[in-house]
Amino acid sequence: MAPPNYVELQAFSNFSFLRGASHPHELIEKAAALGYAGLALTDYHTMSGIVRAYSAARTLEFPFFVGCRLELACSASIKIPLLCYPTDRDAYGRLCALLTKGKLRAERDECELMLEDYLEQMQGFVTIFIAPSAISDFESKSFLDGCRKIKDQATSRELVYTALSKNYLNHNDAILKKLLWLSRLLEIDPVATGNVYYHAAGRKPLQDVLTCVRHGTTVQSAGFLLAQNSERYLKAPAEIARLFREMPEAVSRTMKIAELCSGFSLPQLKYEYPDEICPHHKSPAEYLKELTYQGAQERYPAGTPTNVLALLQEEFELIRELDYEKYFLTCFDIVKFARSKGILCQGRGAAANSAVCFCLGITSVDPQKIDLLFARFVSKERNEPPDIDIDFEHERREEVIQYIYGKYGRARAGLTCEVITYRHRSAVRDVGKALGLQAAEVDKIAKSIYRWTGCTVTARDVRELGLDPDSITVRNTFELTKQLIGFPRHLSQHVGGFIISAQPLCETVPIRNAGMPERTMIEWDKDDIEILGMLKIDVLGLGMLSCIRKALSYINHHRLKTGEAAVQLHNLPADDPAVYDMICAADTVGVFQIESRAQMSMLPRLRPRCFYDLVIEVAIVRPGPIQGNMVHPYLKRRNGIETISYPDRRVEQILGKTMGVPLFQEQAMRLAIVLANFTPGEAEQLRRAMASWKRDKGVIAIFQERIVRGMLKSGYSLQFAESCMNQIKGFSEYGFPESHAASFALLVYASSWIKRYYPAQFAAALINSQPMGFYSASQLLSDAKAHGVAARPIDINYSQWDCTLEGNAIRLGMRLVKGLQQSQARIISDAVKSYDKFVSLQTLWNKTRGASPPLRRFSLEALARADAFRSLGLNSREAFWQIRSLIEDPLPFDQKIEISAEKVDLPLQTPQQSMFQDYRFTGLSLRGHPIGFIRTELSGRGASTSAALKSMRRPVAGLQVSVAGISIVKQRPHTAKGVVFVSLEDETGITNLIIRPPVFEKYQKEILASSCLLASGVLERVGEVVYVNVFKVESLDQEVTAQKRPKFDCKNYSY
Repeated sequence: MAPPNYVELQAFSNFSFLRGASHPHELIEKAAALGYAGLALTDYHTMSGIVRAYSAARTLEFPFFVGCRLELACSASIKIPLLCYPTDRDAYGRLCALLTKGKLRAERDECELMLEDYLEQMQGFVTIFIAPSAISDFESKSFLDGCRKIKDQATSRELVYTALSKNYLNHNDAILKKLLWLSRLLEIDPVATGNVYYHAAGRKPLQDVLTCVRHGTTVQSAGFLLAQNSERYLKAPAEIARLFREMPEAVSRTMKIAELCSGFSLPQLKYEYPDEICPHHKSPAEYLKELTYQGAQERYPAGTPTNVLALLQEEFELIRELDYEKYFLTCFDIVKFARSKGILCQGRGAAANSAVCFCLGITSVDPQKIDLLFARFVSKERNEPPDIDIDFEHERREEVIQYIYGKYGRARAGLTCEVITYRHRSAVRDVGKALGLQAAEVDKIAKSIYRWTGCTVTARDVRELGLDPDSITVRNTFELTKQLIGFPRHLSQHVGGFIISAQPLCETVPIRNAGMPERTMIEWDKDDIEILGMLKIDVLGLGMLSCIRKALSYINHHRLKTGEAAVQLHNLPADDPAVYDMICAADTVGVFQIESRAQMSMLPRLRPRCFYDLVIEVAIVRPGPIQGNMVHPYLKRRNGIETISYPDRRVEQILGKTMGVPLFQEQAMRLAIVLANFTPGEAEQLRRAMASWKRDKGVIAIFQERIVRGMLKSGYSLQFAESCMNQIKGFSEYGFPESHAASFALLVYASSWIKRYYPAQFAAALINSQPMGFYSASQLLSDAKAHGVAARPIDINYSQWDCTLEGNAIRLGMRLVKGLQQSQARIISDAVKSYDKFVSLQTLWNKTRGASPPLRRFSLEALARADAFRSLGLNSREAFWQIRSLIEDPLPFDQKIEISAEKVDLPLQTPQQSMFQDYRFTGLSLRGHPIGFIRTELSGRGASTSAALKSMRRPVAGLQVSVAGISIVKQRPHTAKGVVFVSLEDETGITNLIIRPPVFEKYQKEILASSCLLASGVLERVGEVVYVNVFKVESLDQEVTAQKRPKFDCKNYSY
């Protein structure tokens, strides 16, 4: 007997946050496998999972329907829960607008809808009433009146139903009777649903955990919050028919409702880009060409090169064919606004492959310098929109975001969301708490879980944590953690992905409040909008652009005094040998992109001497080239150790600039085009296949066969063809676009040039742009000192909020004082400007009481802890004592207070105590270094300073050394075959350590848990760079912290 036709109309995925226990695709795949006639996703107050469900259904050619579960307030305490489904595009738009209204009036992640809201928008909706949370609500007059209003406003009886579910839950029979009674009362029909929360019964324990997390309880205490059984899974249609055998029409009605809802599907969402960026008397194509050619004249004052003109024409034709002109014009408008406000910006990523973007000023990669491949950015075969990423100064990006909101309105512009998913630590914390583990036990597991890839844990691992490996609770914790990893936890705003539309965006996707004020976001992420073909602009923040702008401001202020011409980002002296000397010596602390330990170790081996070398440097220390075994062949050929040979001239033209080794995605694409006769669009499909071949080996196999066959047909050997294919596969999902590397290389050179010639300005700008990069303010200041820059302490009479320059010295700013607000710091600096320097704390207090808001005593206490009153002749303790006597609020007129004028002699702090207090309250100290205070002891243990190691120009082969320092950087790249890179800082500089896997395994606890280390190993030198190949590690935390009282937490210092 054939199974009955049945469509599941009530299914909740894990996008019903902390309710559903299955991914959308799992529900679709299981429903298709069981032979369902379709499935509707009805998540709680959200559309955030529907694109994923649609994508899975499209792949399987399975009918999918859009729905949503809503709760409508009809009185102060009564809500009507229902399922809602749009029957056409207009109804879908009204549903999105309805959800938007409820979300924007509510707190973040909440939705507040009134019955009246639904009545206004319900035209074209199918409505199915479901059981309220309390069975007594069925008797409520407001509940029944509200249901009746919805039924009466429906244009047809076929648009309103009640939902019956048989899950053997508590009071299930009573609820079914009430729903059937409601059907008779309203004269509407009942329909069968599964009330599904997971695709398979085995997910019930995970659903229980999610319920406990949502309610902040444990499985032991949850009681009736948990379902009594695991029946809320996708049952076979035959089982549904058996459950409803007494009312088969309730099952067949699901097909009728599905037919009504088939009038809408997600492909109907025709997205249109706004057109107000184009003058009315010009078409978008005309205006784009006009602006591009104007920009080309500015880029090439001597005349636009012929090859660039040809590139522009080629791009114009494809942009016109795909109707993307308005998208490019919008990006131009945003960049134009930023530059008009003096905000540094630069496009990157695949967009840097576009000559149009370069001429419009969106990107900075000159087509004359880099062989651009437009198909990497836009092609007919991509079947997805282009994606332009633009970096802005991170401190001023909000101005750009608010400009977009202001120009297009919040109804038509919104940030995409980012789906925050459970990762190992967050998952184990929530699961452990829900299962009733003690907080200390959960904390132990969470802190150790990084050691267990994929949460594969042995009994020995569990015992080491002091837990019982035979405990069912402990075993369930690890098992359910594995299931929970990857589940959506909540929605957050994307870092800058903007969707802008011609029509109200809230009629395409619900809009909700973001976490930050004055921001809204849509419920779909970048993958969702890519599937639906919507255009996105990434308005990103880049700290280095903020740093460069500030540094150039300092530099030009100085150059103005000396009569030198101002310098800007675009006109810095190019290819300066002194800059490249500094880079080759790995003197790159703070420099964009090449400041990491891995990059520093590569610099003396690659030895960049020109701009394109920097492009390669940016790209080569990446997983793609490393996994593809491209790094060592490139270095050997570059250094003349290995000869370079090419099968023919065509291959040399593609790979010549990278010594015959394919390092970039564009090169892999060009090989396919030139050698295997791919079209540019097909080559882009190859690139996408490269990004997913580990997940879907069948896709890359198709391309592999075609590439090898095409190369053989073109006369190449099988060995060469297979070698090329293996290198292409090495890119995997990490392949780096050349255009992106070139965009970043521009900033690498700019930041290097500034550091080389203006180290004080560079360091001040870096500190004032924190947080960014690898290094803390303390380490940046130490590096600046090594370059001859003096540093002066924070002082209320001399410091501003930001660090400032006093000649070639940096005056530390009050931004470094922990607990001090910027507005409070400005009260002091403004008072100093108005009244000149203060000579007493009482005078400062009196002169700032009239400020609005006034200076607060806790701000002065924060400054006292930072020892910022030295110009008043007060040390930290004396200042703190005086501040305690200040009266913050006026006393009643008849009350007097006696203040003793007697001077109190406070005990002086030791130098060590003062230094540690500096670190604790400002993150750095000018009085010394923690390691310096135990140097005598360290010398007795044979430890050298960092400076001493670097001074050994020709170390004896195999020379064993010891070095101590604070661990400022720890890196364990997953492509480094288990090697750990550590940087130790002492009072003389930084020493780089290389720790091989066996050594790391032996000293893992010391390396990861200690802030101060003593490392012993073999000293090695590559060019100007010295490092220690470690064989032993000891913790120095006890020795360092023993120097002071009260206890010093090294973590306040370490990065």
